[in-house]
Amino acid sequence: MLVRQQVVAAPDSFKGSLTAREAAEAMVRGARCALGPGASVSAVPMADGGEGTLDALLAAWDGREHHVEVHDALGRRRTARYGLSADSRTAVIEAAEANGLPHVRDVPPRPLHADSAGVGELARAALDAGAEEVLLCIGGSATTDGGAGVLRALGARFLDAAGNPVPPGGGGLAAIERIELDDLHPRARRVRWRIAVDVDNPLVGRRGAAAVFGPQKGAGPDDVATLDAGLAHLAGRLARATGVPERWLRETPGTGAAGGLPAALCAVLGAQVLPGSRLVADAVDLRAALAGADIVLTGEGSLDGQSLHGKVVDRVRECAPEGAAVVVLAGRVALTAQEVAAAGLTAAVSIAPGPATEEELRADAAPLLAEAAESVCRLLAHRPAESDR
Repeated sequence: MLVRQQVVAAPDSFKGSLTAREAAEAMVRGARCALGPGASVSAVPMADGGEGTLDALLAAWDGREHHVEVHDALGRRRTARYGLSADSRTAVIEAAEANGLPHVRDVPPRPLHADSAGVGELARAALDAGAEEVLLCIGGSATTDGGAGVLRALGARFLDAAGNPVPPGGGGLAAIERIELDDLHPRARRVRWRIAVDVDNPLVGRRGAAAVFGPQKGAGPDDVATLDAGLAHLAGRLARATGVPERWLRETPGTGAAGGLPAALCAVLGAQVLPGSRLVADAVDLRAALAGADIVLTGEGSLDGQSLHGKVVDRVRECAPEGAAVVVLAGRVALTAQEVAAAGLTAAVSIAPGPATEEELRADAAPLLAEAAESVCRLLAHRPAESDR
């Protein structure tokens, strides 16, 4: 007898394959095939501050999408999106729309020159539109400039010892002698800034922005050393300009996200850094959406140890009602059964049907995800309810 018939699908995106909405819809299709038309099956697309966060929040808030001409991480023109809530009070900016790594993969990496000014151009447009709060979601960046480019686009000036503007990018940070803030956008310091991050790395050091993420952006060992030293120097100059303790900027978890982008914004604009998955969970009222669920399906492209520390899977597990089966569906599962159980999850299932290339799995991700969801729901729906045992 089928006893578990309320299912909620709340996955992250499967990067390179499916958006969070597409993944949720695939899970819903599979669950309905397993449980029939009488089942209650719903979708709650999730995100953690990286790719897909803009879409998730716009859907939750019935917001509007706007398009702006900005510069990518290498200074080339491109059109990027930002969103406004239905009441126009809250702006959502996905930084990777401007400084995202995919937009500069057509040319050799330039890790010392990549710059976040395009993110600041999006923020300027949101401020001009009257937003009273800016939610900045910063995963997937190509830059390691400590957020200096964002502030420059908002009117700040970073000057060397001769009084000349330092060049854009992380490679020029060590030359900064003075930071001038008199010409900041008039509303930049009047609004509330929140920065959604999906990592807890500090700004500098062996776990810092340059050391951990620089190589992913094309930085070799010498580049990493240059960028790390530049970020450390920037922290000192920001502290001198604003009074925010240098040690706080260098060591606070999350300030190393997106090439250190939060550092400058925290110092100058008083931005608050918080886990992106928590921000999205609050926006979609995830706990209420999961209330009463018997089966909760979540997932992402690759389930590993990092997934259990503030990512979507971890947030969904935290918000799931007591007694619900929480199952992770992923392209790759890099945790043991014991690690999965210790994390409070019922199971983790790879959608791979057998030997296959990454390209094949990405091409077939939606039907494979639907089939995995169907199998899981068929199995769990036939388990006896607690009251019947």
